[in-house]
Amino acid sequence: MRNLFSIFCISFVLCSANVFAQEKDPIVIPKKDSTPVVKKKVIFNKYDSATKAHPPRAAAFRSAIIPGWGQVYNKKYWKVPIVYTALGITGFIFLDNIKTYKEYKFAYAARIKAEQQPPDSTDYFKLKELYKLISPGSIQAARNRFRQYVDYSALFFIIFWGLNVVDATVDAHLKSFDVSPDLSLQIKPGHSEMAGTNGISLVLHIR
Repeated sequence: MRNLFSIFCISFVLCSANVFAQEKDPIVIPKKDSTPVVKKKVIFNKYDSATKAHPPRAAAFRSAIIPGWGQVYNKKYWKVPIVYTALGITGFIFLDNIKTYKEYKFAYAARIKAEQQPPDSTDYFKLKELYKLISPGSIQAARNRFRQYVDYSALFFIIFWGLNVVDATVDAHLKSFDVSPDLSLQIKPGHSEMAGTNGISLVLHIR
């Protein structure tokens, strides 16, 4: 009987210890995170940085003030003679048309004054012999024609000046454009998950 009581006491103690161990909070050891930390790579836009270093607006402003200055700013020195040749030719034609127009204008006014009553021949004797042989109507027609030539030559001069500005601006944009080796086109094998087929794909890398 005493042995049965001893066994009962020992079993009670063991069961109590087991229950106490289950109710106690387990100690959890935190595991180290094995996930590698991915650092974000900051990608700089080469085009934007190059544009800030060589702004097209600066090239346009220079060419608008002095023709060819924008080309020099873009280091396109070979374009400067072309700019001045185009502007020089149109400028010469403009000045020559103005000169001829003034001659015809003066000749027409002198012929009209000489034919009035009483005649005023003061300017008539200053005319060239050619203008004395031509009728006033022909002189008037030539005067009006050269007046149009003056307008046309002035318009072409302004156009060439504007083209000079446009050329400098476009060159500045192209100078800032990224044409580095980072731009590449590669052929790689590809797999389509939707179609479930394999094939070849073209990959364009722009960095």
